[in-house]
Amino acid sequence: MAIREEVYGYFIPSVTLVGVGAAKEIPVKIAALGGKKPLIVTDKGIVSAGIAKQITDLLDQAGMKYVVFDETIPNPTDTNVHDGVDVYKKNDCDSLITLGGGSAHDCGKGVGLVIANGGKIQDFEGVDKSTNAMPPYVAVNTTAGTASEMTRFCIITDTARKVKMAIVDWRVTPGIAIDDPMLMVGMPPALTAATGMDALTHAVEAYVSTIATPMTDSAAEKAIELIAKHLRPAVANGSDIEAREGMCYAQYLAGMAFNNASLGHVHAMAHQLGGFYDLPHGECNAILLPHVSNFNLIAKMERFAKIAELMGENTAGLSPREAAELALVAIRKLSADIGIPAGLIELGKRYGKEVKAADIATMTANAQKDACGLTNPRIPSDEDVQAIYTAAL
Repeated sequence: MAIREEVYGYFIPSVTLVGVGAAKEIPVKIAALGGKKPLIVTDKGIVSAGIAKQITDLLDQAGMKYVVFDETIPNPTDTNVHDGVDVYKKNDCDSLITLGGGSAHDCGKGVGLVIANGGKIQDFEGVDKSTNAMPPYVAVNTTAGTASEMTRFCIITDTARKVKMAIVDWRVTPGIAIDDPMLMVGMPPALTAATGMDALTHAVEAYVSTIATPMTDSAAEKAIELIAKHLRPAVANGSDIEAREGMCYAQYLAGMAFNNASLGHVHAMAHQLGGFYDLPHGECNAILLPHVSNFNLIAKMERFAKIAELMGENTAGLSPREAAELALVAIRKLSADIGIPAGLIELGKRYGKEVKAADIATMTANAQKDACGLTNPRIPSDEDVQAIYTAAL
């Protein structure tokens, strides 16, 4: 009997700290990695909220020098990354601390890639294009959704092409990840909702991925269960520490799942909405998730039935198809409860953008090239992707 060779990797930070007070370990951990003068990559929202000062106060107390780069923007761009590289070099930094959600982490990862390898950020689009190790790197998370503080993914917008580049590289995995729910207490309800649905999308796409394994399945299942339990109360009351900590674990577990099983066409399509219209990634995912899942349903019927069960739906006595369809019902109910817009046009209006049907053909072509779509459980044609975009309008 022929033996089929299939080797699956498992990528995760060397150390992860989760829980109230975890942020206090930042100075010790960056020093343990060999960092003496880190560049702190963050954004102006984190600075204005006083979160950055909490971290710089810790570094001051430890007598550590640092430089703050707070120019990260939502959906960080190639320009954003190269500006950060300039600040890193001009100030003789030797390490990185990223502070924030996915945008800050992605921008910081891009800075680290270019610092370590030279060239420009476009050189690393694709899978494992780097050749040199990142500088010492600690990622400090302030949202419960992207899991970028622990993944090998880096998403950067190419401003010339208006395309979100998917950079997947094991070398960008942070050395140390820190998730302290106390840093998330001030996160507004809308951001809590968006990042929480991002986490759910990670878990669902990893669970139905063509390269899912028992290790990623266990993480995805627990993530889905925890999100169904904790996301609503976290949105309702940001000071609910139990809900915040529950979402810390949920989004990290979802990260463990998709960091190793990859994603699917929800992300491939959402990246185009971010690149074209600069729309929030989490909400794009939330709107697309039930539509792409409906397309994928026949490929992974039993898995969607399990998702329904994990989200609290009663599947007893139902046929596999009926049980699977309840997963779509559960996803839509959760989105509606936490205030996610019903469609892409409504989402665009919320942010002053016009989502146009005329752009669907171009976005479809770009989505079909996105690396995230490679592990989707069903291969969509261009017509299928266009139909999903249209249904999501």
